[in-house]
Amino acid sequence: MPDRRTVLTPEALLMIDAIARSGSFAAAARELGKVPSALTYSVRQLEDALDVLLFDRSSRQARFTAAGEELLHEGRRLLQATAAVANRVRRVACGWETQLEIVVDDILSRPTLFELVEAFCALRPDDAQPGSGPGTRLRLHSEVLAGTWEALVSGRADLAIGVAGDFANPGGIESRPLGDVRFVFAVAPHHALAQGSEPIDDAELVQHRAVAVADTAQRLAPVTVNLLPGQDVLTVPTTRHKLEALLRGLGCGYLPEPLARPHFEAGHLVTRTTAAGPQSVRLTYAWRAERSAVGLGRALQWWLQQLESPVTRRALVERHAGPLD
Repeated sequence: MPDRRTVLTPEALLMIDAIARSGSFAAAARELGKVPSALTYSVRQLEDALDVLLFDRSSRQARFTAAGEELLHEGRRLLQATAAVANRVRRVACGWETQLEIVVDDILSRPTLFELVEAFCALRPDDAQPGSGPGTRLRLHSEVLAGTWEALVSGRADLAIGVAGDFANPGGIESRPLGDVRFVFAVAPHHALAQGSEPIDDAELVQHRAVAVADTAQRLAPVTVNLLPGQDVLTVPTTRHKLEALLRGLGCGYLPEPLARPHFEAGHLVTRTTAAGPQSVRLTYAWRAERSAVGLGRALQWWLQQLESPVTRRALVERHAGPLD
């Protein structure tokens, strides 16, 4: 029988994670590029090595046993830690990182973000040829709610801009305030809630469809905000999609006030008072604090220097008008 310490390979843990996310062995096999019989065989080998049953064979779906749930939970934690270590090792190998991955929450200003990207690409390190840039490839991700934090702690991002909420710090992560975003309740002028008395109570609100942006976290518990039990919900992938749905009168919901402001001024949306009142969300930016003598990569240092500017932070939170919007 294989040593239990050697069977818990990253490949085995990724297999368990894929089965959990896809909900079936067949779907997981497609994702992993395997035939279902090969994946089933690998699962049985893992169960034999650990001397436990990971799945309830009485169910047609991939239903975990208690032991399977524990392996899934701990395996995901190990995968996140492994990815984070690999990311740190790559970063300390040189002054300018080969690649810098930045995750930005969906509610932040895209014009401001790309102005920062333009300034970064225009940099010329001391040993570079004119016009060559810093030699660091940028990779931008857009995430929503807990997905922004998850991208950082899992090692998929070096810098997270716009983290909303308080999450458990696994250690080694530094954060600074970015700014507060005020959310206001909005509906189209032709929506049923555009008229009537205020504040709108929950008993009235629950009768109307809400528009919500889906949390992009895959492993952390997703965050749900301002939804009532029993309320019909239209779920969309981004805040811009939510804005479009509200403009068309497909539902009601909260929007960042700076993003919605031009539409209020143009009369395309109206703001209403609810029993919950306006919402305010505190955002931060966060990165991994290096413990080595080399310290932070120069590309990450540059971005952190820009975020130290109150003007830059305010623009990321408030300035949504621009050619990209």
